Amino acid sequence: MYTRWGKTLDPHHPLPEYPRPQLVRDDWLNLNGIWQYSITEAFIDTSDPIAVDDPTSPPSDWSGGIVVPFSPEFPLSGADRQLLPHQTLWYQRDFTVHLDPAQRTLLHCGAVDQSCRVSINGIEVGYHTGGYLPFSFDVSDAIRDGINTIVIAVRDVTDSAWLTHGKQSLSRGGIWYTPQSGIWQTVWLEQVPFNYIQRTSITAQPDLSSVEVLVEGSPGTAIVTIDGHDFSVPVGIPVVLSTPGLPLWTPTHPHLIPATIQLDQDHTTSYFAMRTFEAKGGEFFLNGKPYMVLGALDQGYWPDGGYTPPSDEALVFDIESAKELGFNTLRKHIKIECARWYYHCDRLGMMVWQDMPNGGRIPRTSLLNGRVVVPFWLPDKPGPILGRQDEAGLQSFRDELTEMVTHLRSFPSIVLWVPFNEGWGQFEANRAAQLVKNLDPSRPVDHASGWFDQGGGDVRSVHLYFRPPRAVGRGFSRRDPRVLALTEYGGFSYPVPGHTWGDNTFGYSTYESSEQLEEAFCALHLDEMPKVVDRGLRAVIYTQLCDVEDEINGLLTYDRDTYKIPASTVRDTLISLIPSTHTGY
Repeated sequence: MYTRWGKTLDPHHPLPEYPRPQLVRDDWLNLNGIWQYSITEAFIDTSDPIAVDDPTSPPSDWSGGIVVPFSPEFPLSGADRQLLPHQTLWYQRDFTVHLDPAQRTLLHCGAVDQSCRVSINGIEVGYHTGGYLPFSFDVSDAIRDGINTIVIAVRDVTDSAWLTHGKQSLSRGGIWYTPQSGIWQTVWLEQVPFNYIQRTSITAQPDLSSVEVLVEGSPGTAIVTIDGHDFSVPVGIPVVLSTPGLPLWTPTHPHLIPATIQLDQDHTTSYFAMRTFEAKGGEFFLNGKPYMVLGALDQGYWPDGGYTPPSDEALVFDIESAKELGFNTLRKHIKIECARWYYHCDRLGMMVWQDMPNGGRIPRTSLLNGRVVVPFWLPDKPGPILGRQDEAGLQSFRDELTEMVTHLRSFPSIVLWVPFNEGWGQFEANRAAQLVKNLDPSRPVDHASGWFDQGGGDVRSVHLYFRPPRAVGRGFSRRDPRVLALTEYGGFSYPVPGHTWGDNTFGYSTYESSEQLEEAFCALHLDEMPKVVDRGLRAVIYTQLCDVEDEINGLLTYDRDTYKIPASTVRDTLISLIPSTHTGY
């Protein structure tokens, strides 16, 4: 199955846009395109899930071309191959670069699933584990002026060990999807001065007339320019700057404010927004005003590209479609997107609830299936019940959660963090919530979405599929200061003829026509949901925006070709849930 954007893909120049919109430099080289690839039996100890073959000893024979950054398991890669846990996926390509001897050269990888080692010109330059986060290597000592050869060796054990794997499964089906491997976000080079900026964060303060600025990089003092005013900011130290009178950001008026950051000879451009999002007294507040969250679950899968969108326009289409349907929020479910997706949410006015992808070993099947129908509670101590019996996996999760928040906290569209979902690899959720709060005090946390609530975080998070909405909030004490939120519900399914991914279909309740689906959707939201809103429900996250493989419960088909219910109907229905004292737009 192909999307309209996949059908017109230029395999020599896929995803050509600058990949990091909040730290932009002019001097960069996109390495996306056609590489050579091969899949071989691994020569390392495959009992170690993060071991990877030596990239300085690639195979002598290559299987052909692969389009980077699409995983070999998906059509747009051109490979049509699956990487297994005991195998190594090799990439190689030549590229030409003209070096400035007064600058350093950095290699950036947006994401490589799961572990990789990289060499340039036969010199190993770095290693990384974690399939959802970006990483960079200083390759100045390996690269040369002119033609260079890069080799990347990749290992991906998917869900056969404790590594973070999200909803990928070697036994795909239902809510578990085709595993993918290797490079799935942009690979690129840039040249920077010896003293350079590594990361910036600009966060609006509660008074909405000042911002906290953090510049990370080489030691020194950066000059930050905002609204025509220059501020001196010491590198590595958060500084609060007075910025009165700047326009506020809302989904209706998503004002973005440009900023420039200069450190010695390094000049970058960025942006930020003036907005606050809080949870207190059982309510959400956007910029100090009560706000009703109307959200959709968004898993970010594409039938032709897997985790990788076929184009930047495809990313924009999903966000604009969600807005047309009446949603003001997307819950980015069990995936970390490329930076451009968050940028488009920033500029288009879409709030984001950001999930941490799950890891750990596979929990007991009875937990995965039975808990949906018959609610029960478990403590989240580390152990085999929830797949968290590996100490290395516990520490890896903490490290990756820390890096996710650090990496994404500068995007104003993100308004809430979700460390765990439905007990998948959940452990010490209250401790995870506190870790996130320490890293980012400016946003609420849903510490355990859906199942094993440990009483922490800022949200009492409920998932509901096989029970009526009136079950929401049962047992929820009025003394609980957290916000009551229905963070997954609906899941109404309709297989649109000619727009299904395969022969098998999955849904929580299935309808035979778009008319039946529309009737059920309206009845749920117009007859049942208002009663729960009257009892204090302040956030809804509908399952889901788009179909994904067997899951046909999207409001859009998997190929993004068809709305199953008229967008105006969905929008009008959602708006009716907003209490008279709140805004939702």
